[in-house]
Amino acid sequence: MQIDLQHEHDWEVTPDEAKRIQRRLASQVRETPLPNTIDTVAGVDVSVRDDVGQAAVAVLQVPGLEVVDEAIHRSEVPFPYVPGLLSFREMPAVLPALRQLGTEPDVLVTDSHGRAHPRRFGLACHMGVLLDRPTIGVAKSILVGDPRGDLGVENGSRVPLVEDGETVGTVLRTRTDVNPVYVSVGHRCTLDEAAELMLDCSPTYKIPEPTRQAHRLSREKV
Repeated sequence: MQIDLQHEHDWEVTPDEAKRIQRRLASQVRETPLPNTIDTVAGVDVSVRDDVGQAAVAVLQVPGLEVVDEAIHRSEVPFPYVPGLLSFREMPAVLPALRQLGTEPDVLVTDSHGRAHPRRFGLACHMGVLLDRPTIGVAKSILVGDPRGDLGVENGSRVPLVEDGETVGTVLRTRTDVNPVYVSVGHRCTLDEAAELMLDCSPTYKIPEPTRQAHRLSREKV
């Protein structure tokens, strides 16, 4: 996969400097329609053990959701775990993994938040802005915001995730009677499109298949 970073910066920075970078780049996030045709969606995930991160990317065909490409990269993770600063911990391992791909995915999906973030710039936004590619964040828990309304128990039910009067994401039920996921815009997509695509990518499990496959790959021994 061809990578041309749009806004290069250091990764080994202090938490305060990391927050300043997030605030500066948050203005670059664009909420625009996805491409009319989406053939491939890539899930991205990182597993960290003993300060070594294994980043994994799984590219799936759409529809069908067959894995058509995948990549792994292992590297040290010097940045500490700080809530809201996940991208500084994981992106240095993710970028080399993406470079290994022989496929140019149409959409990237991260196991993290996008705009549903204290500075409206979670890992999905950071990745999307740096690569200038459509990116969606899908998280398993809330970082900021509260669900607005009662979420139905049926597959496909959704309600807004709202903080300070701003809709920052969608609470999405991908499986009937199963806990929801939290979808937010990363870059170059709309929230409704992101939710619809993630629902289409979740035919069997709660977690969308691209990030589920990436998580499996991130935990494999290499």
